[in-house]
Amino acid sequence: MKHRKTFIAVVMFALALGVATAYAQKPEESKPAPLAVQETYLIGESDLLAINVWHEAELTRVVPVRTDGKITLPLIGELQASGQTVEQLRATIATELKRFLEDPEVTVIVQEPRSQFFTIIGKVQKPGSYPLGQRLTVIEGIALGGGFKDFAKVGKIQIVRTHRDGRVERLPFDYKHAVDGDLTQNFALEAHDMIIVP
Repeated sequence: MKHRKTFIAVVMFALALGVATAYAQKPEESKPAPLAVQETYLIGESDLLAINVWHEAELTRVVPVRTDGKITLPLIGELQASGQTVEQLRATIATELKRFLEDPEVTVIVQEPRSQFFTIIGKVQKPGSYPLGQRLTVIEGIALGGGFKDFAKVGKIQIVRTHRDGRVERLPFDYKHAVDGDLTQNFALEAHDMIIVP
């Protein structure tokens, strides 16, 4: 009986160790798939675009958006990409290719959304810049930054937003009010927002 209890204890310990080891795997070991971006994503400079033309391997390629906002494709040449949505660019490429192909089927995926990012600084675990390839709220942005460090003033967070016309706006954010259900506090981040956690 004693041996049976010991055996069960050893088996339970081994199972617990296995589960703990599985959860302790480093995230780098499993490479994330390329970020699937909604058709409404606004393309910007430095974004990396995967352009696929079905059954046309020589036209399928990954291209960066240059600093002038353009990309270069075979047959078509230069195209303005910056400032267009993914769907608009897909439609433009398909229209241009109709001069050479019958009913081309084109897909455009933002493989790396390098132009759309936000920054979080201050008393957070992982300050830095993060991609904004999908809709993120302030709380989700803070979570990406690893959460707060000790003594962070969570009621005095500011989001600094720079508009296209150069105007800078400071938006106050009270984390406690947001997690208590004040949805007006937990608004969506925009490209180039900076979250400052004092």
